[in-house]
Amino acid sequence: MGFPPFRGAVREIILASTAIYVVVLLTVSFAPATGQAILRLGTLDPAHIRAGWLWQFVSYAFMYVDPMDFVLSLVGIYFLGSAVEQQIVRGSFYGLFFSSIVLSGVAGFILSLSGVIAQGPALGSAAAANAILMVFYLFNRQAPIMVFPLPIQIPVKWIVLFAAAIETAYLLLNHFALYYFVMLLGLGAGYLWYTLFLARGTSLRISERFYGARNSYYRWKRRRAARKFEVYMRDHDRTVTFDEHGNYVPPDDKANDKPNGGSKSGWVN
Repeated sequence: MGFPPFRGAVREIILASTAIYVVVLLTVSFAPATGQAILRLGTLDPAHIRAGWLWQFVSYAFMYVDPMDFVLSLVGIYFLGSAVEQQIVRGSFYGLFFSSIVLSGVAGFILSLSGVIAQGPALGSAAAANAILMVFYLFNRQAPIMVFPLPIQIPVKWIVLFAAAIETAYLLLNHFALYYFVMLLGLGAGYLWYTLFLARGTSLRISERFYGARNSYYRWKRRRAARKFEVYMRDHDRTVTFDEHGNYVPPDDKANDKPNGGSKSGWVN
């Protein structure tokens, strides 16, 4: 029944979002032209993206108009984000937050190019809140959550399904507006981030492929350098020998006397 710790990346994101929201509220109230200009510059708008306003793929997450949207998004980030941040490093949490809003914004913009769906502006960090919800579920698939004011615990998978169903209903009622598309895409962005960077088996396979490709590249460079050196030495009436790995074979050594094809060094990538 206690509150999660208010620290780390979660605290910094919430404080930054609150500060920006207060500035927007004050300027809209006391300097409407300035406030509207800030919202216009920061809100994700496909027409502005086509004009080159690429910063909107990030800035839209810090733009709010409706106080309820502001509260619900940051409450979700606070309660679930704290638990997620405890399971991953602070930098990874920032990566989750910003990649989810960028991926959701980019995917929403691509859908808007149809000219039929995903129209209108998008703002707020609901996409990031959804991504955090999805990652929390993938880390804690059987965890129950007590949803205030209900005095019962609900499995987190039903929270995910309920959130997706409600947001899909709003999407349909609002004629496939970009705002709700971006919100829903946050769930997919969270799943993608978890699969690529947080799932142990996937991360291990990606690491193995990366290092395998890197070692193959180094072996190719060594063999290429060996062939060039052989040509150079032949041009100077000298003969040198390299094995199939590009390792130098001294002329007095016999291939059968040493491991690894008689190379000078027994270590090969």
